[in-house]
Amino acid sequence: MPQQLPPAPSVFVSRVDELTELDRWHEREERQLLVVVSGPGGVGKTSLALRWLHDTRDRFPDGQLYVDLGAHAEAAQPDEVLEWFLGALGVEVVPPGLPQRQALFRSLTANRSFAILLDNAASAAQVRPLLPASPRCVVVVTSRWRLSPLGMDGARFIEVDPMDLRDSVELLERVVGEPRLAEEADAARELARLCGGMPIALGVIGARLSRRPRRTLAREVDELRTENRRLAGLDLGGTSSVSAVLDLSYVDLPPRQARLYRLSSWHPGPSFGVEAAAAMLADDVGEVEDDLDDLVEKNLLIEVGDDRFRFHDLLRLHARAQNDAEREDAIQRAVEFYLDKAVVADAAAIPGRPRVGLRFKSADPDAFGSRAEALDWLDHERDNLVQALRAADVHGWPDLVWQLAEAMYALFQRRHHYSDWLFTHERGVRAAQMCGERTAEARLRNQLAVALRNLGRLDEATAQVRTVLELAGDHDLGSRATALMRLGHIYRLRGEFDVALRYFREGLDVETRHGRTRGIALARRRIGEVLINLGRIDEAITELEESEALLDNDVDKARARMFRSRAVLRASRFDEALRLAESVLADVRDAGSPLHVADAFELLGEIAERQSDLARARDHYRSALACYGESFDPSAEHVRARLADLDRNDDERTPDVPPQQQPGDRERGLG
Repeated sequence: MPQQLPPAPSVFVSRVDELTELDRWHEREERQLLVVVSGPGGVGKTSLALRWLHDTRDRFPDGQLYVDLGAHAEAAQPDEVLEWFLGALGVEVVPPGLPQRQALFRSLTANRSFAILLDNAASAAQVRPLLPASPRCVVVVTSRWRLSPLGMDGARFIEVDPMDLRDSVELLERVVGEPRLAEEADAARELARLCGGMPIALGVIGARLSRRPRRTLAREVDELRTENRRLAGLDLGGTSSVSAVLDLSYVDLPPRQARLYRLSSWHPGPSFGVEAAAAMLADDVGEVEDDLDDLVEKNLLIEVGDDRFRFHDLLRLHARAQNDAEREDAIQRAVEFYLDKAVVADAAAIPGRPRVGLRFKSADPDAFGSRAEALDWLDHERDNLVQALRAADVHGWPDLVWQLAEAMYALFQRRHHYSDWLFTHERGVRAAQMCGERTAEARLRNQLAVALRNLGRLDEATAQVRTVLELAGDHDLGSRATALMRLGHIYRLRGEFDVALRYFREGLDVETRHGRTRGIALARRRIGEVLINLGRIDEAITELEESEALLDNDVDKARARMFRSRAVLRASRFDEALRLAESVLADVRDAGSPLHVADAFELLGEIAERQSDLARARDHYRSALACYGESFDPSAEHVRARLADLDRNDDERTPDVPPQQQPGDRERGLG
């Protein structure tokens, strides 16, 4: 159950009418409640939404989803947001296209009670694809624009105005303390007036006063009046008062904190940790951690998790407006920080995979406790990694672009984030070309071909690997062998088994020349697979036995054995097929790979079906489907079709797996 809402505001006053209206709408609405909360930046739209959603969270037992649609310079696209939401709902393999993602999201949320906060929306078009199907869901949208077109979708509208003087004073009183304001009541009212009723300005000035208990409110008023006149032309949040408050607080920062405030605002992604901030400043982690805590205390930074920080959008704009000459260097240091960390995580996630780039030579594969931990880090930082690559591309650092793409391959190979996979690798290929890195270009094209093949874009995948063959020639045997294997797999999926076998054998010859034992073993496994398709069972069994003997990874061995089980099943050797399939299930279960477990259960279901044990076949197919969960995977559709076939007409079913689709045909991140 996802619980993604940021923390509720620690200090919240006023907005009684708005909260009452939200309660009234929610109690009376018989369909899905869609609310648009609009108003100028810094007026407290998100705080209002969070206050209400936290107060009513018990009404949404299925969880809460959150996204900041304006976290980047470019507004978040609906297909990206749906990928994040589906991942939060437990989908391991997300469909590639927006319509498929919409359909799956609506299926998952149907008749369930969710609260969804879409923060900083730019348009109605950005919001509509993100609406769930369930009438029990509540969607709250915040925006600087009213988004009137959403009225056609049944939206209710709340316009948030700046707070009046009384409420502004009350907010200051909550932060600074009632006795202190009572001593200078007139100055307190004037200070509230100068903040323009904007909670962000009141929060910043209140934090400033809290840290200076001996400072008079009258002095603060005088300084703010002076700053307001000096900066009247600078308008970030709709009033020059907000700009003046932020500038006054900025000028008051110690030099270290001021530098941190300026430079960390250029962080490529939406939120960052202490290490990333320290990298941007080329400074000590411990010192930077203390400074970050101080910026949080001064309301100039938001802590969104354990040692995780982000800027309010107005504060980010203000910090960037300071025009630090070190900006470009800081961004590059951030990109290189993420690259170095990703290289280590990638090496730990799939040890032994051939890689390009000097950084991989010094990467410590034991830096993470396990492969799963390394993959989880990559997944957790995925948005920052992708934005770092985008920043490197925009700033003209192609050597960093292609290296980042290479360092994210383990993540995409295992977790199948197709949108990011295509985005990073298309740019990585272009960057490698610009750098004249032919080997890197070949590797990235081979990796891009896997995504295209898995998405069914076989012609595009073929074009990529044929380009690799031209690039590799006879000097890059590793890339050449991989490209030949990719071509073989593509032709096998097309049902052209003789052509596939020719490419697999050619790939085996190149792997043998190259001397890569694992490559040889995987090539022989592929040859065995296509020999099953061709009905040459004895030859297939020989190849698969040789493949398993050469492999040293338990999961790799199990995969070879799975296809051997299919081969003996074709020869109607049921007991042997069952024994092999059960051993496969035991090995892949221990490895904790749900998609491999699904393949094993599907094979067991096929064996039971061939033996006319239809009840057991159904049980195995259902177990396979449970492994997929709600993930998008063509193999899952194949299992559903098998079950439907059994339920529809047992007598007319066709028990053999169609030769063009077998358990495990889809890339599972091992080849």
